[in-house]
Amino acid sequence: MIIGVLKELNVKEQRVAMIPAHAEALIKKGFTVLLATGAGQASGYIDEQYRQRGVTIVANNQEVLAKANLCCAVRSGANLEAKDPMLKSFTKNQLVIGLLEPYKNHPFFDVMNQLTISSFSLELVPRTTRAQSMDVLSSMANLAGYKSVILASMYAKKMFPMMMTAAGTIVSAKVLILGVGVAGLQAIATAKRLGAVVSAYDVRKEVKEQVESLGAKFVELAIESSSGEGGYAKAMDAAYYQRQQALLLDLIKDMDVVITTANIPGKKAPILVTKAMVEAMAPGSVIVDLAAERGGNCELTVLGQISDHHGVTLVGVENIPSQLPFNASALYSKNMVNFIDNLVKKTDQGWKIQWDDDIVKGTLVTHAGNIVHPQVKQWLNLGGPAS
Repeated sequence: MIIGVLKELNVKEQRVAMIPAHAEALIKKGFTVLLATGAGQASGYIDEQYRQRGVTIVANNQEVLAKANLCCAVRSGANLEAKDPMLKSFTKNQLVIGLLEPYKNHPFFDVMNQLTISSFSLELVPRTTRAQSMDVLSSMANLAGYKSVILASMYAKKMFPMMMTAAGTIVSAKVLILGVGVAGLQAIATAKRLGAVVSAYDVRKEVKEQVESLGAKFVELAIESSSGEGGYAKAMDAAYYQRQQALLLDLIKDMDVVITTANIPGKKAPILVTKAMVEAMAPGSVIVDLAAERGGNCELTVLGQISDHHGVTLVGVENIPSQLPFNASALYSKNMVNFIDNLVKKTDQGWKIQWDDDIVKGTLVTHAGNIVHPQVKQWLNLGGPAS
C-alpha cells in the first residue's frame, strides 16, 4: 500500500502530517511512503531527512494524489476551494485522513462523494482509552494551552512572577483560565510555572480536583453544571449563559490576563466574555481567545487579529498549534501513524481495512459516495440524529 503525505496549501498552516521518523516506521511495516516536495519545510523537516528514512520525494501534491492509495493531510482537504485544481487530482476509491472540519460543508466533501473516497476526520476520534494515542485534538490543545500563556505574557503590560527588588516588590499577575479541558489545564500549568496567581472556571464542577492539583484556585459560581458527553461541555439555553455572564463580570474585572478555551463540538463557541466585561478590565489587561476560529468566547474577538478595546488587548490568533510547527507536527504525525496502524492490517491476502473497528467507524465521514457519519449528517442538516 502506498501512503502519500500532502503539502499543506494554506500559508498559515505550517504543520506537516508525517515526520521522517514516523514515515520510516511505516516503511519498515511494508508501506511505501511518498512526500510532496517541501511538505515538511515550514515545520523544520527538510526533504533530505525524509530521503534518508526511505521516503520517496515526488514533485507536488498532484503526483502524490495520482499514486497514493491513502493520503495524509493536516488541513489541506478542508481548505480547498471549489475552483482549486487539486480537487481534480484525487483518485477514485482513495483513503484520505486529516482534520476535515466536519462541522461545515465545503467542496471537499462533494469531491469525496463523487469519487467514492473514504475520508476520515481526526476531529472525530472517540474519547476512549483505546483511542488516546490517536487523539489529535488533545495533542494540539496541549500546545495551544501552552502557547496561549506565552502570547498573553508578550502582550500584557505586567510581568507574571512576583519579584522583590531594592526598588520595591512587584506583585504576581492574576490569570484566569475559562474552560478546563486539555488546553485549559496546560494553560494553568504554564501560567503557574511563570509565577502568576492562577484561577480557573469551568461549567463542569468535576474538574475542580484537577485544577487544584496544579496549584490554581477553582472558581465556583452559583450555577448548574453543564457536563456533556466525551468530557466536553454541552450547549445550554440563552438564559443559562446570561446568568453565567453576570456572575463572571465581578471575577473578570480584577484579572490581568483572561484565557478562554471553551468549545462545543459542532456548534459556535459560547460567549463567555462580553463587551461589558472587557470594559470593566484595567487598561493593559489581555484576553487570549482560543475559541476564535469557532466564533470566539469573547464577543469582541476578531479572528486572526490582535485588537484593542479600551486599552485591553484582544488576541484572536488562529491555528495556534501551527505556531509551534516542529512539535505540533511530531505529535500530529504520531497520532496519524497510530491511526493508520489501527485502520490498515496486513494479511496473507494483502492490506485490509478494519471497517468494523469502533475508532474507524467513529471517524469515517464519506464512504461509497455518501456522508455516512451520523453526527456529521446532523451538523450539515442531512437528516442525521438530533443532538
